[in-house]
Amino acid sequence: MNKGKSVFVAITILLTILILQVACTRNFESINTNPYDVYDNELQGDFKLIGDPLVQSMLNVYVSNDVSVLQLQQNLMGDIFSGYMMTPSPFQDNRNNITYDLLDNWNDDAWLTAYGNVMPNCRFVMDKCRGKYPDFYAWAQIIRVLAMHRLSDIYGPVIYTHYAIINEDRSIDYDSQEQAYDAFFKDLDSAVTALTLYVPSATDNRFKKFDLSYNGDYVKWIKLANTLRLRLALRISNVNPSRARKEGEAAINQTYGLLSTSDENFNINISPVTHPLNVICNSWNDIRMGAPMESVLCGYHDPRLPYYFVPADTKDSIYHGIRNGITITSKDVYAGCSKLAWQPSRIQLCTAAEAWFLLAEAALYSWKGAGDAKENYEKGIYASFRQYNISSSRYEKYKNDDTLTAKPYSDPHNNLNNIPAGSPYLSKRTIKWVHNAPVHEKLERIITQKWIAVFPDGQEAWSEFRRTGYPKLFPVVVNNSGGKISSTLFIRRIPFIQFEYATNPAGVKRAVSKLKGDDNGGTRLWWDKE
Repeated sequence: MNKGKSVFVAITILLTILILQVACTRNFESINTNPYDVYDNELQGDFKLIGDPLVQSMLNVYVSNDVSVLQLQQNLMGDIFSGYMMTPSPFQDNRNNITYDLLDNWNDDAWLTAYGNVMPNCRFVMDKCRGKYPDFYAWAQIIRVLAMHRLSDIYGPVIYTHYAIINEDRSIDYDSQEQAYDAFFKDLDSAVTALTLYVPSATDNRFKKFDLSYNGDYVKWIKLANTLRLRLALRISNVNPSRARKEGEAAINQTYGLLSTSDENFNINISPVTHPLNVICNSWNDIRMGAPMESVLCGYHDPRLPYYFVPADTKDSIYHGIRNGITITSKDVYAGCSKLAWQPSRIQLCTAAEAWFLLAEAALYSWKGAGDAKENYEKGIYASFRQYNISSSRYEKYKNDDTLTAKPYSDPHNNLNNIPAGSPYLSKRTIKWVHNAPVHEKLERIITQKWIAVFPDGQEAWSEFRRTGYPKLFPVVVNNSGGKISSTLFIRRIPFIQFEYATNPAGVKRAVSKLKGDDNGGTRLWWDKE
């Protein structure tokens, strides 16, 4: 990470300039002629001038072309906080986000990327296509929601409906997370309505050449939007159950439904660029398997294990993960733990397996059209197995296992980091569905399997852990938060970035008032109900 620090600073400066440029467009309509504008006649033809900005937006939901940015945007946050991964590197003398000493220069890449490369591009397309090209407008809405709900799930309040609207005091207002989610639902509903009108006559697909995932398939984009809507509906189910039901049932019962088979997974093609995790893991040696993944996958004898990780650099060829938030004196100590298996050149952001697990949870709450929880749960496991071409016979054996549980964790270098049998942080939940089990046990099964299936998207896994408390993860051993973050309650969010405090102080002050507490990592988000 240190090698890319100068690049990171340069990128931050460029992104800052972009943000300021966007903020200065409030009086755009009052200017008679703008030599940098795009006019209607230029939008026609190959549609490149409105297609390329959406390509850039897709490539920055999860940054693929600058590994140092992605490392801070997600890898050293959600990927680790979710229990998926852990770094063997004692960055900043082991005082960093992993040990809850939240560093300002680690916290801003997610924010700056969203407002430098996603929001301005989506807004440009929406401004130019409103009332003229509803399909491009709808695609911009879906991409924007995909990116910005992830950002909101990191910080809480975000600048969404007030984007690029400058107040008289030069501040920009944040939406509370509740307001942002309301806008997300409305955008997804609008996008689905618009794209549905195209399906019967979608013979000349203008978006095909710009689509990095679905080759311009309108129906798959509709299914993705419905699945995102159900994801967000369940995200708010603890804090606003009536709105959650309304939005969830609308998604489930829409004409084209949800993602259902692995060929419908939303993967952004970044070829010929290699996946950033390959660089972080193999070139930089900055990431390894997380201890909870070792505990669950090895405990379950999970067939997906070799598709996620490789055996540790030991004679016994077994898998070893690293516990989060421990004392690390040197990078060499844990560098031999399990590396990630080689990731293909695509960014996985939503899968059919997740959709089935969302349906399984919706069925627990008897949402209309959700079907049977057990059937959906098992279809979720099946879809995840099919994603890796794991045989049906292995799937049958796995889903019917009622004895295997997460195994105790043993740190090969420091037994103070062990999670022994009987620990409250070690789940006793088996794989096989139990019809008469309490709802909380059924939910733990669903979320644990979804956690396995969503890998390697740690941002989504971290959000679901905060919402549900599942799967059971291991608390940090070293807590440098000064009491701001509870070790047993885990980190709940990331503070607002210093750039915002410097350039939008009044806006940030109002945003903080919309939190449940102080602007620190221990304050729960709106949907994160105790």
